Formats: sequence, C-alpha cells, structure tokens
Amino acid sequence: MKNIKLGFWALLLALTALWLLADTWVPDPFTYFSLRTVLMQYTGVIGMGAMSVAMLLATRPKWLEPPLDGLDKMYRLHKWLGITGLVFSCIHWWWAQGTKWMVGWGWLSRPARKSAAGQMLGPAESWLRSQRGLAESLGEWAFYAAVVLIVLALVRRFPYHLFTKTHRWLAVVYLILVYHSVVLLKFAYWSQPVGWVMALLMLGGTVAALLVLLRRVGVDRRVQGTIESLIYYPELRVLETAIRLESGWPGHNAGQFAFVTSRKSEGAHPYTIASAWDADDRRIVFITKALGDHTSKLHDRLKVGAPVTVEGPYGCFDFRDGRSRQIWIGAGIGITPFIARMKQLARTPGEQEIDLFHPTADFEEAAIDKLTADAQAARVRLHVLVSGKDGRLDADRIRAAVPQWQSASIWFCGPRGFGQAIRDDFVAHGLAPDGFHQEMFQMR
Repeated sequence: MKNIKLGFWALLLALTALWLLADTWVPDPFTYFSLRTVLMQYTGVIGMGAMSVAMLLATRPKWLEPPLDGLDKMYRLHKWLGITGLVFSCIHWWWAQGTKWMVGWGWLSRPARKSAAGQMLGPAESWLRSQRGLAESLGEWAFYAAVVLIVLALVRRFPYHLFTKTHRWLAVVYLILVYHSVVLLKFAYWSQPVGWVMALLMLGGTVAALLVLLRRVGVDRRVQGTIESLIYYPELRVLETAIRLESGWPGHNAGQFAFVTSRKSEGAHPYTIASAWDADDRRIVFITKALGDHTSKLHDRLKVGAPVTVEGPYGCFDFRDGRSRQIWIGAGIGITPFIARMKQLARTPGEQEIDLFHPTADFEEAAIDKLTADAQAARVRLHVLVSGKDGRLDADRIRAAVPQWQSASIWFCGPRGFGQAIRDDFVAHGLAPDGFHQEMFQMR
C-alpha cells in the first residue's frame, strides 16, 4: 500500500506544481470570474491527469507491477484515481454550470467579453477556438455519463457481468473528454511543462482507451486451455477446477493470480492460482467459492472438456523475503495462495519455519484432509480454527501460538477489514509495517 499511496500523491502534487509554474490561484485582478477561470483550468488538469493514469492502469501493464507491488495494488490505485477524477470533474462542472445558473438567476453579472478583433492568432489556436462550443457541449454530456458509470462501478450489488460491459464504455467517455480538454486547455499551457505532461498523459490514455475498446488488453498473455477435472465441496460451496494449458504459459509463482474466461458473455474473472507450476504437466488449478452471481453458478455451468482462456500470471504476493520465519493467514477462500505455495515447497523445500492459520466458518473433512496433507508435505504447521467451535482468530492467538513472531513476516489473504485489524495490532506491538503482506485483489 505504501508504494501506491506515494504514487497517488506524487502524481497529484507533480501536476499541481507544474500547473503553478504556468498559472496562479490568485489572478490579477482577483474577481469571481477570474478565479473561476483558473480553478476550471486547475481542476481540468488534475481531473484529466488522474483519469489518464487510471486508463493506463486499466491495460494491466506488467512493467508497473514490481514498483507498485502487484496488480492487486494497481487496481486499488486505479480506483482511487477514478474517484479523484470524478471529484475534480464535479468541481470543474460546478464552476462551469453553476456559474451559468447564477448568472441566469441574477445572482452574478457576467463581465463584458473581450473583443478578439485585432488579435493575431496562429492556425492551431484559431482552430481550437472554433471548436469551443462543441467541446463544451460534448464535455458536459460526457461528464454526466462518467458520473453514472463510475458510480455503477462502485456499487457492489451491480452485477459483475454488467459492470465489465458498462465500465468499458468509460473508454469512449474518456476519448470525448480528451477532445474537450485539448480544445479548452489554456493555449499558453501547451508551450510549458504542464502542457507537455498533459499531452503525454492524454496520448497514453488515448492508446489505452483504444486497447480497451478493441478488447486487446492482455491479449499477449492469454493462453487457451481445457477443463480437465472438477471437484465440488458442497459443505464449503467451493469448486476446484483443474485446467490443462496449451503452449505459451510462461509459468507462475505461488501466490499469483490469473484472469479466466469460461463464457465470453460473462468476461474474464480473476482467481488466485492454487497450484505450483510444472512445465511438463502444464496443469493449473483454481479454487473458487460461491460468493456471488457468477461464482455461485460455476458448479453447474463448467463441464470437463470445455475450453477456457487464461490470462496472466499477475501479482507480487510471492512469499519472497529474507525472514527466517513466516506466518501465513488464509481466511476462508483466502487459503488459496497458501495451497499453491505448500505444493511448491513440497517439491522444493525451503528453510523457513512457517505457521499457517486457516480460520473458516465452514468445515468439510475431505477438504481439510487435503489441506493437512499439503501442510505435512511442505513441513508447515497448520492451525485450523472453525468459527463457532474454536472461536475467532486474532493477533493475540497468533502471538500465543508463535512466540517467535517478532522474527517473522506475515502474509495475509482474506477479508480486507480482518487483515487491516491484524496488521494494526501487530504493528502496534512492534512489527515493521513492511513485514506485513496482504493480497487485496478487487476489481471494483
């Protein structure tokens, strides 16, 4: 989280600094309308800058994973930037539209327009001025569309398959806003650093938007596969799916995830990989729990022999650190990356001492037996806590079970709030913040 927070604030502060090199928050003369002009320019720069980077992140660039600590964190940054773009766009819209309303209501008197007579304008500036009316109208309607689409993206109850379709429309909205911004950005900015940076960001965002619209995101990381086996655990409402991949998969590390498409109409869904990679075997396993509209239907929809598309791998939740001891916490279906890591350790033993805590509300003996066998093969100490029988897992119970916890790093996958509570408690007791690793993938 530290890296994406730094990246988020660095972007906003850098754009603000570049804008201040070209303009000021205290125009002379200082009037309502002069202030309106500079604030509309500033909010436009920040709003479009944030949206442009968010659009770039939507293409899932692999090269940004290491500095931003994985695609799960990149999607969190994508969400923050989308919300930031929306907030600044709302402020921008209010200064534009609200002022027109106040003039119409008689609360403000519009200043006399300066005559353009006698001004020598270049062909580029003349053309941009001729486009202002159209750019303002299109920008206003694009703003309304963006508000609706971003709000829908944030509403968890909005069905995922509809979210993936409507969210793609934001690429069209973004392209309209690029036209709006190019026309209405103060012409003097284009010869200054703020203009150069905005041009690069909007150019990159435009390419990204076209990739999204043409469905080319991640196309070079897609591999075809065939469902080889399906095992369903009814007590857990969990489905284990084994897929035989065709050539092209680069291999993966335990803890990474991939996007899987079983139905084109549904789109790709992200799942943590629950198997170690063997180039000779070419099998990849996913464990999914019926938690929503899509996952609850997988048990009935998927069939052995059916074709699927797998895209990836992604993620930096890879268990790599220099600690002599690790504490793993896999809450519920969050156990998945730890299963993959245990299978990897069974083949290539490590030297770290590992305790795995698996709190779960559901219990099925066959699944726990398999988990126990994986832990024994990997020489991992397994602690299973079934809520209602064993009580809740908290930081005190972990420290009691692992007295040497101060020499350990902690790896957590499960509900975000639970992970945050565990992290805060351990940090308060002396754990270095960078010693806590949390997988937090969410598409929305």
